[in-house]
Amino acid sequence: MNPFIELGIRHDIVNAISELGFENPTPIQEQSIPVLLTGSNDFVGLAQTGTGKTAAFGLPLLELLDFEVNYPQALVLCPTRELCLQITNDIKNYAKKMGNVNVVAVYGGASIVDQLRQIKRGVQIVVATPGRMLDIINRKAIDFSQVKFVVLDEADEMLNMGFQEDIDSILSTTPDTKKTWLFSATMPSEVRRIAKKYMNEPFELTMGEKNTGNVNIEHEYYIVRARDKYAAFKRIVDFNPDIFGIVFCRTKIETQDIAEALIKDGYNADSLHGDLSQQQRDKVMKRYRDRSLQLLIATDVAARGIDVNDVTHVINYSLPDEVENYTHRSGRTARAGKTGVSISIINAKELGKIRQIERGLGKRFVKVEIPTGFDVCEKQLFSIVHKVHTVVVNEQQIEQYIPRIMEEFKEMSKEEFIKRFASIEFNSFLEYYKNAPDLNAPIEDGRRPERERGDDRAPRQSSGVSGGGKSEYTRLFINLGSVDEFNRGDLLGYICNNTKISGRTVGKIDVKGVYSFFEVQHEDVEKVTNGFKDIEFKGRPVRIEISGEGTSEKREGGYQRREGGGGYNRERSGSGEKREGGFNRERTGGTAGGGFRDFSGKRREDRGERRRRF
Repeated sequence: MNPFIELGIRHDIVNAISELGFENPTPIQEQSIPVLLTGSNDFVGLAQTGTGKTAAFGLPLLELLDFEVNYPQALVLCPTRELCLQITNDIKNYAKKMGNVNVVAVYGGASIVDQLRQIKRGVQIVVATPGRMLDIINRKAIDFSQVKFVVLDEADEMLNMGFQEDIDSILSTTPDTKKTWLFSATMPSEVRRIAKKYMNEPFELTMGEKNTGNVNIEHEYYIVRARDKYAAFKRIVDFNPDIFGIVFCRTKIETQDIAEALIKDGYNADSLHGDLSQQQRDKVMKRYRDRSLQLLIATDVAARGIDVNDVTHVINYSLPDEVENYTHRSGRTARAGKTGVSISIINAKELGKIRQIERGLGKRFVKVEIPTGFDVCEKQLFSIVHKVHTVVVNEQQIEQYIPRIMEEFKEMSKEEFIKRFASIEFNSFLEYYKNAPDLNAPIEDGRRPERERGDDRAPRQSSGVSGGGKSEYTRLFINLGSVDEFNRGDLLGYICNNTKISGRTVGKIDVKGVYSFFEVQHEDVEKVTNGFKDIEFKGRPVRIEISGEGTSEKREGGYQRREGGGGYNRERSGSGEKREGGFNRERTGGTAGGGFRDFSGKRREDRGERRRRF
C-alpha cells in the first residue's frame, strides 16, 4: 500500500502520484498533510527547497476543494513565473485521474488575454505571481470572495522581491474566513511579521533548524585572486566532468558576461536573468532540463522556482549579500533526498562572509585546493574510461559495421587501440593544462604565482582593438534580426554553422529588429561572405555586407569604442588599461577547457543563445 493512503489522500490521487514516482512522503509532506487535511488551521511550514513543499499543500487542496463548481476556491501566490508554472503543472499531474479540476497559471511575460479567457471559463485553483494577479484584480476580472485557502509559497523570496504591498492588496480581496498556508525556506523577521498579520494562531512546522541548509549538501570554498577567478572556475568545472550545475552571479551583466565567455571557450552554457523575455527564458530552461546545457548561469531572482532534478553542483561565482540567499542558492542541488555540492569561489577578503554564512547555516565549509593541471587531466582521462564501461551498446544497429571496424583495427594491438581511443579527448586537456600554474591564492606570505595562460583568464569582451592600437575586427551587416526570432546566441550559432568559423573569433553582436551587426576578424570576412552565398532564411536571401559604421575611432591617447546601443569606454596608455564597469580581459586564442561538452562524450557545436557586451 502506498504510504500516502495512510496520510489521508484518496486512491485516485495516490494512483496519479504513484505513476509520477511518489513512493514515500518526504518529512515535510508526512508532517504537514494530516494537519492541512483538517482544513481548520492557518499553517506555517519552514523547510528547505527541494523537500516536496508543492505536494505538501497541493495534495490537501485537491482533497478539500469542491470541483463540482467553477469559481476560485484556492489562490497560490509565488515569486516567479518559473515557480508558478511548475506548481500549476504539478497540481495538474496530481489531479490527472480526477474530473473537472481547473488550474490556471497567472504570471507576467505571457498573454493576459489568454489568462483572462481561462479564468472566465471557470477555475478552482489560481496559481499566480503577485504583479500579474494584482493587474487582473484591478481589471475586476476575477472574484475571490469565495476563496477558502490562500497559499504563500516561497514567502521569504516574495518579500525580498518587494511584493509586500501587492500581497496586501491581493489578500484584501479574499474573505476573512479563509485559511492561510505559508511555506518558506527561511524565516526572517519579515516573514514572521506577515504570518502575524494574516494568520490566527497558525500551526507551525519546522523541518530542521530555522535558516539551516540541507544536510545532504557539502559546502566547499576555494580562495583565489580576483584576476584568476574565471581561470579557477573553469578548472573546477573541468575537474568535474559530469557536472550539471547552476552558477550564481550577483548581477545580470556578470551573468550574461560569464555565460558568453563560457560559450566561446567551448562549454555548453547559457544565462538566465530578468532581462530575458518569457520565450527566451522558456527556451533556456528547456535546454537545461533536456541537459543540452551543462551549466546554467543565473541571478538569484531568475533562479527562483527552478526545479530541475539531479543538479550536481551549485557554484557561487559571487557570494550573495544575505545568508538567506545562500540557502536558496544551495537548495537548487540535493533535492528529493539526493546529495550535492555547493561551491564558493572567493578572495581572501571574503573569508569573513564565509564564516558568517557558516554561522547562519550551522554547518562548516571545507576549504579545497584548486586542482592542478595534472589532477584535471587525470580526472578527465578516467571519466572517458568510465564512459566506456557504462555506454549502452545498440547490438542490432552496430552489428552491420563490426566487420569493417575490425578490419580497420586488425593490425593494431589492444594496448595501442586503448591509447589512441583515450587520447581522442584527452589530448586537448593535456595540451591545455601543460605547465598550468597554481591558482590557489596564498593567504599569509603574499607570493604571486605565474600567470595562467591568457586563454584561461577572466572572460574577455570583444574590444575591436588590438594591442597595437588597430581594430582587429570588421563590422558586418546581416538582414536578420529579432523579428526573425534571433537573439545574440542564436545569431552566433547561425553564423558559425554557415561559415564554419569559430565562435571565439566572433566579436560584438548587436541584434536589431529586422537586421543585425556582428564583428569578425579581418581574415574571416571573405569566409563569412562566401559562406552566406545562396543561403536563404524562410524563403528570402540572407544578405551580408560590410557595415559603414566603424568599430573604433582613433582618439588622443588611444582608442575609444563607440557603439550605438551601449558599449563601453576603453582608454589605453602604454600597457595600462582602464575599463569602466566590467572585467579586465586578455585573450590569446587557442582551445580552452577541452572543447564542446555534452553527456554523450562527443564534441558539439552548441553555441548557446546570448552574447552581451558592456
